[in-house]
Amino acid sequence: MSESMRPRASLRTAVVWEVLKDALDRRAKESGRDTLDVLDTGGGTGNFAVPVARLGHRVTVVDPSPNALFALERRAAEAGVADRVRGVQGDALGLFDVVERDGYDAVLCHGVLEYVDDPAEGLRNAVEALRPSGTLSLLAAGSGGAVLARALAGHFNEARQALTDPAGRWGEGDPVPRRFTAGQLRELAGGAGVEVAAIHGVRVFADLVPGVLVDTEPGATEALLKLEAAAAELDAFHAIATQLHVLGAKAAPRDA
Repeated sequence: MSESMRPRASLRTAVVWEVLKDALDRRAKESGRDTLDVLDTGGGTGNFAVPVARLGHRVTVVDPSPNALFALERRAAEAGVADRVRGVQGDALGLFDVVERDGYDAVLCHGVLEYVDDPAEGLRNAVEALRPSGTLSLLAAGSGGAVLARALAGHFNEARQALTDPAGRWGEGDPVPRRFTAGQLRELAGGAGVEVAAIHGVRVFADLVPGVLVDTEPGATEALLKLEAAAAELDAFHAIATQLHVLGAKAAPRDA
């Protein structure tokens, strides 16, 4: 895709998508099946579900919003993958009211833990939906990114609040109920029975660079995408990323 055709929104999803696509390819080879069963919890309108379906996989999207699921249905139809995308109304804490345990080769848990009342339970449910050695893709808001963003906007008191608040919130007006550090997500994943393979910083620079620069400077979008990809796996940049992505696999049960 040429840079003129690449939407600026791709800067926000490119790192996660490339990691996820490679993980699904590996999972397909390991399982010996070209078509995987994928669960997208909180998948909304299908930002990831529809591209995953385009790869040939079957995707079940669980989301509490009927409007989002309606938009998902329309989006899947427009993309020609309506037969591979199924939307059901539900949430992470009541996941097994609408889907089966141990039924999926991969589970996407993107933008969910910030909003559920019990992140540990929500993540455990996501992992319990996986088949043995299934792939987990976990994406959540990073606390350090909020601190940096508020400081660069000149809201220094809010930046300090986000730095010291256990939930990583900058104040009462903060629309995000909870943010995480890389260490917190690693601990949550381990407690849910996940063997963490990698943690990636997402939107390390994309939310900080002026849009006019990216949109008007020749080659800027492609260069920024490459910079994001290069920084994603470096621990030093996890502390300032807007989002954190954890890739892992369901651990084998321990011997009794």
